[in-house]
Amino acid sequence: MQTEILLALLSFCLVSTITPGPNNMMLLSSGATFGLRRTVPHILGISGGCAVMVFVLGWGLAGIFDRAPALYVALHIASTAYLLWLAWRIATSTGPSTGPGEAAVRGEPLGALGAAAFQWVNPKAWAMVLGAVASFARPGHIAMDVPVIALVLIIVGLPSITLWAGSGSMLKGVLARPGALRIFNWSMAALLVASILPGVWRGVAPLVSA
Repeated sequence: MQTEILLALLSFCLVSTITPGPNNMMLLSSGATFGLRRTVPHILGISGGCAVMVFVLGWGLAGIFDRAPALYVALHIASTAYLLWLAWRIATSTGPSTGPGEAAVRGEPLGALGAAAFQWVNPKAWAMVLGAVASFARPGHIAMDVPVIALVLIIVGLPSITLWAGSGSMLKGVLARPGALRIFNWSMAALLVASILPGVWRGVAPLVSA
């Protein structure tokens, strides 16, 4: 991969991973609820899950969506419904034992496998991975470029998303008060909903233009 393409890929991955989105909103909430150390598996699961998506989409699944765009739209609808449900669960959390995600309902942070699986219903992850593969994997060099994209995403993404979890951890003491926790949870839920709106439009746009 040429130097200028690699630099552009680095910039793309940085902007994609450090800006607000479902992953970062959940990490912020998890860091505040459980602390940074207990959120590490969640962080690693996001990074690994996105890398796996790069391989799967780059080496085959993207072509299926090109032939069946309705399948991509259906995925967006299902993903959005799940994320709205997740936002409601975060908003209605009543204490430190009920943070983000289904695992948090049991008083546990989201684990690595759960976080990796979550990427498949995360519209921003789909948009980021498909955008990276479409923009930086050169025709005729897919087999070589896909691993490079996955590696860059991990190298750039890990510190970016860790920053969000660390920021949440710094707020942990402040959120010991029930009133502050309630405000924080509703704020995180609102930001999570706001973060998926651009992806919702991208998902329904093909239907509108059809």
